[in-house]
Amino acid sequence: MKKILPLIILAIAVSACHDEDFLTEHPKYFYTVDNAFSTQDQVDQALVQCYASVRDLHSMKNEGAQYFALRGSNGTDMFDVTTVRHNYQFNDYSILTPEHAVFKNIFSYWYKMISYANLALYGANIEEIQWDSEESRRYAIAQAHFFRAWAYRNLGETFGGVFLVPDLCFEPKFDFERKTRVETYQYAIDELECCIDDFPATPLQPARLARGAALHTLAQLYLDKGIALEEEGRGGEAHEAYLKSVDYAGGVIDGGVHSLMTERFGTRMSEGPTYYYASNSKQKTPAHTYAKAGVDLQGNVIWDMYQPGNISYQDGNREALWIIHCDLDAYVEEDKGSKLNYSRSFSPTLRDALPGVIEGLMEDVGGRGVTWVMPTAYTREMIYEGKWGEGDLRNSEVVMRRTLLGNVPGNIYYGKVIPWDVLYRKGQSESTRAAAYTQAFPISCKVASDIYPDDDFGGNKSYLYRDDYMLRLAETYLIRAEASMRAGDTAKAAEDINVVRSRAHCSYLVSAADVDLNLILDERARELIYEEYRWNTLLRMGGTVAADRIREYSYWDYPRSGTMKNFSVWPIPQSVIDTNKDIKIEQNEGWN
Repeated sequence: MKKILPLIILAIAVSACHDEDFLTEHPKYFYTVDNAFSTQDQVDQALVQCYASVRDLHSMKNEGAQYFALRGSNGTDMFDVTTVRHNYQFNDYSILTPEHAVFKNIFSYWYKMISYANLALYGANIEEIQWDSEESRRYAIAQAHFFRAWAYRNLGETFGGVFLVPDLCFEPKFDFERKTRVETYQYAIDELECCIDDFPATPLQPARLARGAALHTLAQLYLDKGIALEEEGRGGEAHEAYLKSVDYAGGVIDGGVHSLMTERFGTRMSEGPTYYYASNSKQKTPAHTYAKAGVDLQGNVIWDMYQPGNISYQDGNREALWIIHCDLDAYVEEDKGSKLNYSRSFSPTLRDALPGVIEGLMEDVGGRGVTWVMPTAYTREMIYEGKWGEGDLRNSEVVMRRTLLGNVPGNIYYGKVIPWDVLYRKGQSESTRAAAYTQAFPISCKVASDIYPDDDFGGNKSYLYRDDYMLRLAETYLIRAEASMRAGDTAKAAEDINVVRSRAHCSYLVSAADVDLNLILDERARELIYEEYRWNTLLRMGGTVAADRIREYSYWDYPRSGTMKNFSVWPIPQSVIDTNKDIKIEQNEGWN
């Protein structure tokens, strides 16, 4: 009887329907927006796509020119490319046009995130879906709004005014209207202010958004909006925006949930790193440690902040506002995006800079670096000159390792400190010196480690397997400092800058008279090296700040000797302008 039942049901179904209805296909396994969401978990998967997209960019999962530009800050005052990476040069304005693939790919990246967020919002508002609670549904909606705001913030900072896409598009559209930069920022602000109370006070799990990240982003957006308003000559409204930025930053700083980490903590709080002068694993013996050679590296709180197990709020790090989550076990099992592509992208290539003296791919040289981007003289030297480097833990040997020992047996520098004049090939040909300077530089604990756990499964010291910061409280202080400065309160700005400098044990604390835009940018460079998206920072400043600083601090001469554009935004990709055929889109000034 059980075998016959399906046939009886089928017969009843056939006799009870119209022929044309019966012949209409109703596939259960072809997902569309109409049938993709039936559970809370399916909506969350759309949000997970947003988180994954953020992680892929920030961790530099994929190597490409757009990642080296946006995430790696290639072409800014802080970073540039080596002599062997000229194909990735990003401040030669003879080749940077609106057709450049970097602009197109970055523009597309943010609109993909908007589409993921729109999809999540669509699903979260389907009435038939059963939720654990109304609080869970509202939190899902809040996360989707955050990612839309995040995308528009980044678009506004880099491209200026853009198109708003508040809903899913079901048909091709060729008549998008471009908003102003102020309107773009305001849209992002509205996205967050409508749901700020729906974020939990602390992250419910690592990498998930909480109220601190939303408040921080609102502080950033109001700062951005104020600058854009000033550009439009609306000084009174700009002042109000700066005060709102100060208020929102204060909500994070004084909210009782987050605080700077000022004392040693976490998984390695009683130790420092152990390095060996070893060009291969056989040389990693107790007789070959840096300590044995007289270089004793003492850990400190800044170093602690970048050790595995110390990054997230759940790890006890009260400074973390929002992180990306990477995990070695997940990487080994299935998630090949669960890694930070930092040692490969950001570490020096000392083996090429000074072969025969310091070689290999071991921990002492920063792992298997291929140096997609390198720090400029401004980043590695100038911001720490004189009083600015005195006592600064951010420039300490354990955080920014400048002492390197020769690791090739038989060489005169074997087990001894290599002078930087030697590393930089002083006295040799110009081309040799240029190559060495771009391939040899201090090694940051943010991008390299003394421990690479992938040795256990055939890894090659290219990656770090730990969480990383998207937003942290030290930057909130610097945002509030900048907003206070722009609002005319340089004393308050100095106070916030000194909180960050005091945590780093800097001997020199700034006064109100010190505070200007250059100080803000310098302090951001000292605090946020390898974290900040420097193009965003420079472009959002408006005016010719980006162009002026690139002219002054670029390693290469292209911006100084060539045609340097005085710009405060990147160009709208030409393909976007051409596709939007029903409404004419004006190109950003200076990029025609």
